[in-house]
Amino acid sequence: MRKEEPSNHRLAGTGGMIMRIRRAMCGGWRGFLLLLPLLVFLSHLFSVLELHHHETGAVDDQRLKEKKPGQNKFDHLVLGPAAGQGLPDRLQCRGIKALNKTRHSSAAQVSDSGTSVAFVSVFTVYNSTLSGRLNSDSVTVGNVTYSKFERSMTILDKYIRFIRVAMPQSHVYILTDPASDLRVGKERVITHPIQGQYSREQLMLQRIRSYIAFLDKRLEELPKLLENGQITHYIFTDSDIAVIDDISQIFHEYPNFHLALTFRNNRDQPLNSGFIAVRGTQEGIQRARNFLLEVLKAYTTRYMKASRMLGDQLALAWVVKSQMPFDSRRFTNPVAFMETMNTTSILFLPCAIYNWTPPEGAGQFHGMPLDVKVVHFKGSRKRLMLEAWNYFNSSSNMADTLCLILVSGRTKYDF
Repeated sequence: MRKEEPSNHRLAGTGGMIMRIRRAMCGGWRGFLLLLPLLVFLSHLFSVLELHHHETGAVDDQRLKEKKPGQNKFDHLVLGPAAGQGLPDRLQCRGIKALNKTRHSSAAQVSDSGTSVAFVSVFTVYNSTLSGRLNSDSVTVGNVTYSKFERSMTILDKYIRFIRVAMPQSHVYILTDPASDLRVGKERVITHPIQGQYSREQLMLQRIRSYIAFLDKRLEELPKLLENGQITHYIFTDSDIAVIDDISQIFHEYPNFHLALTFRNNRDQPLNSGFIAVRGTQEGIQRARNFLLEVLKAYTTRYMKASRMLGDQLALAWVVKSQMPFDSRRFTNPVAFMETMNTTSILFLPCAIYNWTPPEGAGQFHGMPLDVKVVHFKGSRKRLMLEAWNYFNSSSNMADTLCLILVSGRTKYDF
């Protein structure tokens, strides 16, 4: 309930003046005429105060009606200012129209003979998600309404579609819980069931275990592949990313690394586990596997309290910082560099290009670099991933699509 004391106080404050007016009136018409202008002013003042009081109360009431508990996410895109405007080497936008060209390679680029790149992601569905097929907890994007299950599946679908545009020759491996009975049914997409604990509380921990199990399987199959002259490099990612350019070039530009990680200027979480590249040689796969075993050990012994969120990134940072004697200030400069941990050569790639995220693009990254290659729709930006694909699918203009992402990425959405 709104308090009325301020209005009562204003009335009490004028009581003495009213008494003086009465005394003046009793003193004759001359005193009354002298005070007549003051009476007109007071009448106007009371009208203004009362109007202001009612208007303020109406606004407050309207705000109370509009503000609902927990309502801090939007069910539609919110376009704001594009970060990085006027800065060199940053995407310049007028609304969602790109004013300069991005530096992207041809989508039809073909890898060297016998060498390919495959993407690997962990994905599962839950009983509550499956039941979402029947309940009313749905979200509409464009002209399509999605249940919980359909929301999960369409994110996976757009992950695959973005890869198809940027790297059409790549295979995609989906590591999943055998119990989820996941069927994708797309060309060059392989579902790879791996036993484990895929509950929400254990998913980040299981992801590392699934990566290790996948690399073990690749080591078993590698001799036969090498006999046929085939080498497949692997890029492990979250399923809420959009690959918008051919990133196979990292294996050619940096021919000596075994494992690649993405870094950012974040003291507590300098490494993001949403992008890990592994060279597909015997040595590369073996050393990447051993590195992930170290991360798994750090996770289970140090960061189990953060098992649902961030535990993998904290463990990743701890392994790197504890075993690699280099100046961590190198994370402040978004330029790729290499370091050696024991006998493992690790390539550090800047998140600003290989793991760019919309909210950080507004702050830490100071906009979007013209050569960004991977966009990560982490957190409450899944709706933006769908909207971005829909826009690109209708326009075939990646630069304008990136402007749409840039101006919409500061907002949290309901998807």
